[in-house]
Amino acid sequence: MIQRKEHFAMNRLLPGIFLLLSGLIGLPSVHAQEADANALGMVTGSKTGTYIQFGNDIARVAKTAGLDILVKDSQGSIDNIKRINSKENATFGIVQSDVLGFLSRSENPEMRQVAERLRLIFPFYNEEVHLFANKSVQTFAELQGKRVVVGEQGSGTWLTAMNLLQLTGVKPAELLNLPPLQGVTAVLKGEADAMFYVAGKPVSLFTKVGNLITRPEFSAMLTNVHFVSLDDPRMLREYQPAQIGPADYEWLSGNVSTIAVKAVLMSFDFSGKQNAYFAKRCQQLGTLGAAIRGDIENLRQSGHPKWKEVNLDDTVGVWKLDSCSRSGKSAGKSGAKGGVDLNRELEKMLLNQHEQSAPTIPAA
Repeated sequence: MIQRKEHFAMNRLLPGIFLLLSGLIGLPSVHAQEADANALGMVTGSKTGTYIQFGNDIARVAKTAGLDILVKDSQGSIDNIKRINSKENATFGIVQSDVLGFLSRSENPEMRQVAERLRLIFPFYNEEVHLFANKSVQTFAELQGKRVVVGEQGSGTWLTAMNLLQLTGVKPAELLNLPPLQGVTAVLKGEADAMFYVAGKPVSLFTKVGNLITRPEFSAMLTNVHFVSLDDPRMLREYQPAQIGPADYEWLSGNVSTIAVKAVLMSFDFSGKQNAYFAKRCQQLGTLGAAIRGDIENLRQSGHPKWKEVNLDDTVGVWKLDSCSRSGKSAGKSGAKGGVDLNRELEKMLLNQHEQSAPTIPAA
């Protein structure tokens, strides 16, 4: 029997989203009111997750540049957006990249206004979308009228599932709010037709699904499940293309196209310098951006293993680049718009030229 089942008819989807995000509406402008406003508050994720470990790595690097970072745990992407848009000292944070499209499509204009103010500081790493399903579901469109596990309400998986359903207009009969283990069990037992799960591959839970083949009473369950391909062009406008296959899960017979959510470092747009507070935060983000870029190799070597996957110059869907964090010394003052940072490359050339030539050149 499915425990903790909270299912919603699809026609109640938008009101449910509205209630969950209502904390974004009517909050004060971005002003930290905490005692230590000189420090930069950073909202991340759960106390045991990857986001908070990235936050601690960033705080360590920022300290060398003279910045104090207050790393704070959170309930996830939506919670982070709410807190950044409140009086709390929460200047920037880590969220799933699809939160932007999710808010942009809201029927509420104030939520769309919040989305318009979000800026990308740096992209981080991919988290693959796994759509685990009974083989009766062969395409995403066939989720129409089915029982679908979308994760616990407010979680990253829930956010992605809701966003994909909105993007495509697919309407399941039931949305089941279950944690991952219960979701997999529900699909295997036929109590749900499919489940979403967003996590970096390989996911231990799906790896262990392959062990069912060793138990006669469970082996038939394994032959009746698979991962559904996700390659709709509408999805690829906001998500990265990805693949999962036998190299990730030995029980698969071939590769499956899917999509990935990018974990991103973001803030609100402080570049307008509307007052001294905005100007100060913009300057601090510039220092932070330069520190991270300047120390990225050290982060890859001694930080969380996921730093090895980070390309700071990746572009991410519809996200606008933050200009403040690109105004630091090592990033150049023109605010690169993705790809090669011309100012940075020019600095390298000038530095090399200076190293090769003996004459003393006055400092800039």
